[in-house]
Amino acid sequence: MSAISTPPLAIVEESIPNAKARRRNERTTKIRGVRAGKWVYLGLGVVVVSAIFPYYWSFLIGSGDASTINDPDMSWLPGGNFFANASAVVNDPAVNFWLALWNSIFSSTVIAASVVVFSTLAGWAFAKLKFRGGKALLAFVVATMAVPMQLGVVPLYILFADLGWTGNIGAVIVPALTSAFGVFWMTQYLSQSVPDELIEAARVDGASMIRTFWTVGVVAARPAAAMLFLFTFVGAWNQFFWPFIVLDRQSPTLPVALSLLQSNYFVDYSIVLAGVLLATIPLLILFAFAGRQLVSGIMAGAVKG
Repeated sequence: MSAISTPPLAIVEESIPNAKARRRNERTTKIRGVRAGKWVYLGLGVVVVSAIFPYYWSFLIGSGDASTINDPDMSWLPGGNFFANASAVVNDPAVNFWLALWNSIFSSTVIAASVVVFSTLAGWAFAKLKFRGGKALLAFVVATMAVPMQLGVVPLYILFADLGWTGNIGAVIVPALTSAFGVFWMTQYLSQSVPDELIEAARVDGASMIRTFWTVGVVAARPAAAMLFLFTFVGAWNQFFWPFIVLDRQSPTLPVALSLLQSNYFVDYSIVLAGVLLATIPLLILFAFAGRQLVSGIMAGAVKG
């Protein structure tokens, strides 16, 4: 039996201060982390309040009457006229609210779905298919985002006038069926999320390019496609400039219809802001239902197996 060796006294004395220093550093790091976390939550609270305040302000004015916005002693508590103002918006014959709501839902859904389909196809081609001139063509597509929409309004209006589409909701849908930003977005996402080895394995198993795109590309692109659909839907829903030009009062979208609430000499902001809140409700419902799926999809897409 060999005797149990004991560490020298100098090593023991040296390790005691080191252990104390490590514990002190751990406590300092934990305190700093708690303080940093408090500042992060404080910043997030400021952002949340800043985002909610415009809606509360709109509800505050929309629940009052015509004199509320000019009242210097205005109360910060909502009034009781919101439902009356909302009813005035819905029942106004000049607004045609329900038709405008349907036009906005229909056009925004078709535009968002079309942008997702075409952007995913084009993104797959630019990211995973090697063909001559691909990089130059992608650069050209991205460069079109620098061209303002206002430059094409006059020839576009002349085109749809010759086709007899002015006043038709199709004149709003057709020019927005594709998106240069959507193509760029899906190209970047697919080039990073789908490895070339996975495509080669699918081709070795006998899958065609269409089959590979459907079973590999579409599955991988779902998180990015969901976000693109949501952003495109919101952008199409809020679009005002082109629908205001090409549509008439008989078949408007919701932003164009709400602009009709303003008269030439007097604007009742309580009714206008009540209508704005009504137009915001479908977007809030969409975010409420799609928000969790979007976050879970992004997290699932961020994990590489």
